[in-house]
Amino acid sequence: MEALVRHTGLAVAIDRANIDTDQIIPKQFLKRVERSGFGQYLFFDWRYLPDHTPNPSFILNQENYRGASVLIAGPNFGCGSSREHAPWALRDYGFRVIIAPSFADIFFHNCFKNGMLPLVLSPNQVSALTDRSRQHNLTLVVDVKALTVEDAEGTITYRFPLSSYEQETLLLGLDDIARTLAQEQAILAYERQHG
Repeated sequence: MEALVRHTGLAVAIDRANIDTDQIIPKQFLKRVERSGFGQYLFFDWRYLPDHTPNPSFILNQENYRGASVLIAGPNFGCGSSREHAPWALRDYGFRVIIAPSFADIFFHNCFKNGMLPLVLSPNQVSALTDRSRQHNLTLVVDVKALTVEDAEGTITYRFPLSSYEQETLLLGLDDIARTLAQEQAILAYERQHG
């Protein structure tokens, strides 16, 4: 898994509460088992009109937000079913950081397993970033080691919480398999002793 130490990216805000996993990646696109290829279906019902042409009023289809890699959202982001396809779709689209006042628990943990940072800020801080992103292009710098997010101009700096386990997961790019393989010698020793 690709490590996430420091990320600089264009921010885009979808200012809605309770964005659930079916809105992130609708169920009709869950037929694949690979992690790739889901980005094209991200927010499908919002991004596309009934005739499957891009919806010009949806923010991700607006030219000045193309290439955004930081998503700002409302509270309870990722609620609904526990489908891991939701973080797969966000990551495949290009998002590395999602900022919200709160996240659904399973979605929150699935983000780390896919090399994304679900970054929790206060409602007021999220609102301030949302407003800034709508006024002009907002580039954010997220430092996982320092646990800070700031605008590229250095006028706003917020600290965010992460457990040491979550921080290490991102800094070292560890998924569950990599963590297990790091203990291979201890596992082999245990098997020899108790085999």
